[in-house]
Amino acid sequence: MAWNEPGGNSNNQDPWGGRRGGDKKGPPDLDEAFRKLQDSLNGMFGSGKKRGGDSGTSKGGGFGLLGVGLAVLAAIWLYSAVYVVDEQEQAVVLRFGKYYETVGAGLNIYFPPIDRKYMENVTRERAYTKQGQMLTEDENIVEVPLTVQYKITNLQDFVLNVDQPEVSLQHATDSALRHVVGSTAMDQVLTEGREQMAVEIKDRLQRFLDTYRTGITVTQVNVQSAAAPREVQEAFDDVIRAREDEQRARNQAETYANGVVPEARGQAQRIIEDANGYRDEVVSRAKGEADRFTKLVAEYRKAPEVTRQRLYLETMQEVYSNTSKVLVSGKDGQSNLLYLPLDKMIDNTRTSAPVSSAPVSVNEAANRAAADLQQQQRESRSRESR
Repeated sequence: MAWNEPGGNSNNQDPWGGRRGGDKKGPPDLDEAFRKLQDSLNGMFGSGKKRGGDSGTSKGGGFGLLGVGLAVLAAIWLYSAVYVVDEQEQAVVLRFGKYYETVGAGLNIYFPPIDRKYMENVTRERAYTKQGQMLTEDENIVEVPLTVQYKITNLQDFVLNVDQPEVSLQHATDSALRHVVGSTAMDQVLTEGREQMAVEIKDRLQRFLDTYRTGITVTQVNVQSAAAPREVQEAFDDVIRAREDEQRARNQAETYANGVVPEARGQAQRIIEDANGYRDEVVSRAKGEADRFTKLVAEYRKAPEVTRQRLYLETMQEVYSNTSKVLVSGKDGQSNLLYLPLDKMIDNTRTSAPVSSAPVSVNEAANRAAADLQQQQRESRSRESR
């Protein structure tokens, strides 16, 4: 039987576990609960009506909630004000929008909202890549890709002097790249001139950044392989092949010239040296003959006959040394002449002489022949006397 049916014991069957009468309370009153909550809020914010003896309780509860709220706000502010700077980072603090300090690694605090902080990594190298079509010095269009590596070296300048320093870095890179490529020929851009271009771009870019005071230092600029635009790539390939053929022909001509010119120069130098040697020889011989003649004159003045005879003999010796005929005659012109093969005797004497010995002169050979002749004449006379 239901608890609220007629005739039933409704007091014992109350589902709220209580009774309507007596000392037991009934179910909670929702209106009363909402009214107490409203009174507490009114007491916290200092408005609304307070009822009799509940005014003190409501006022105390309002101040408690206000303290809790303030404590929560203070905790949130303190949590946001305390920050940690890593070893690789630095932080710049602005107070009322003006530079206050640069903070290094460690635990730090600042006071928002009057303070603002900017924290960046100042040791990590950053990089970005750029590519664009450039006009070279000889009015050719090439695509030049490059990579710029940089890092922040002055965080104060990086934060305060330029609104967007990395965007300014990209604009400065574009300006430096176009200036260097515009001052370089196409073949240098496409081949071995990239390293020199990278050095020039880095120097010019760093000057721009120092002028702007961006606080950025460029550590490396890498110019990658440049190429012609795809629309004219075939024509560029033909031009490159033609230049390679020209360079090959030029190298061959230089090789031939390097082989012929030194040889011709050597021959010319040899002819010059021979001429100089001949000149020195003639001059020295002339000086020697002049000196010999001077000394001979002095000797001739001392003994004319002896000198004359000696000159005659030397002259005859020089003349007869080049002939193979020898004439032997007696003093009276009536002596019997015997034919002697003096030419063969001279040749035999020359051939039989050792190589290291001096050659036999014509006078010596004639004297020997005369001595042999006299020996034969004596032998013949002795035979006749017998």
